[in-house]
Amino acid sequence: MTDAPVRFAVIGIDHPHVYSMVPTLLAAGFEFAAFHAEGAPAEGFGKIFPMARRVGSPEEILEDGGIALVASSILPERRAEVAISAMQHGKDVLMDKPGAISLEELERVRAVQAESGQRYVIFYSERLENRATERACELVRSGAIGRPLQTIGLGPHRVGVGRPDWFWDARRCGGILGDLASHQVEQFLWITGSDRAEVVSAQVANHAHPDAPRFEDFGELLLRAPGASGYVRVDWFTPEGLGTWGDVRLTILGSEGTIEVRKNCDLAGREGGDHLFLFDGEAVRHEACQGLALPFGPALLRDVVERTEQALPQAHCFLAQELALRAQEQAGRITSD
Repeated sequence: MTDAPVRFAVIGIDHPHVYSMVPTLLAAGFEFAAFHAEGAPAEGFGKIFPMARRVGSPEEILEDGGIALVASSILPERRAEVAISAMQHGKDVLMDKPGAISLEELERVRAVQAESGQRYVIFYSERLENRATERACELVRSGAIGRPLQTIGLGPHRVGVGRPDWFWDARRCGGILGDLASHQVEQFLWITGSDRAEVVSAQVANHAHPDAPRFEDFGELLLRAPGASGYVRVDWFTPEGLGTWGDVRLTILGSEGTIEVRKNCDLAGREGGDHLFLFDGEAVRHEACQGLALPFGPALLRDVVERTEQALPQAHCFLAQELALRAQEQAGRITSD
């Protein structure tokens, strides 16, 4: 590590995930140097992060040799181009998911990453920023439930109000599987230790949004890897009464026990999120994981400085996005006929 500050910049703030990405980098010790964004949201963003100067063009960031990493939550249809430009200018990348909206785009990103040697990381926040999920991974690695046999990942979301036009068009946002399900695919690979897997089946639907025919409000897929399988369901049906944007769950079936993670809430009444439940041959126990440290940000800082791959191995990062996009490409559409 070095005592010199490691500077980062942001290009594009079209998705609110950037408001998690930036604090993660700041908490890890990065220095926020500059950002480029268009429209009224940029003014509010600048007030929240006054330490960063607003620049007039992405080129000012790309051509600044003192900036080591570019973070972005720009429009999904522009993420591949931003990542490619950043890496071609010698910068590492932290990209909101989906990192690309087609397999062709992802292959271009892969090729530039391999040629440039830059670090390219997709912000799979449902693991990397969730303490209970990281604790579950730690327990699996320790052998607490034996060999992991299956994961079930549920990713319900709330539509809310004020969504932009691109949100309603699967061709522009990557589709519900290419986008939302990439979280659950990544967790399946990580938890089962799989470096290869295939999409067995996938389907999507628009059950309740007839005014947005290109929107997908439901999706599911089945994964298979050597010795393990995974089921994923994602949707946009979280009701207003829940009090959070989604009752996101992860169940890990092991040969000697089971772990369930309730990421955002506990319907039994415990406060907050980051709840973990483990049951095995001896007992059932609950762990409140709210106070645990998250390793991702500090690991990413070390990766940028030391040129390692501790935060998110490169091959794993690409495989998770590839499988989600393959599922999206293969998905049949459920109809009401």
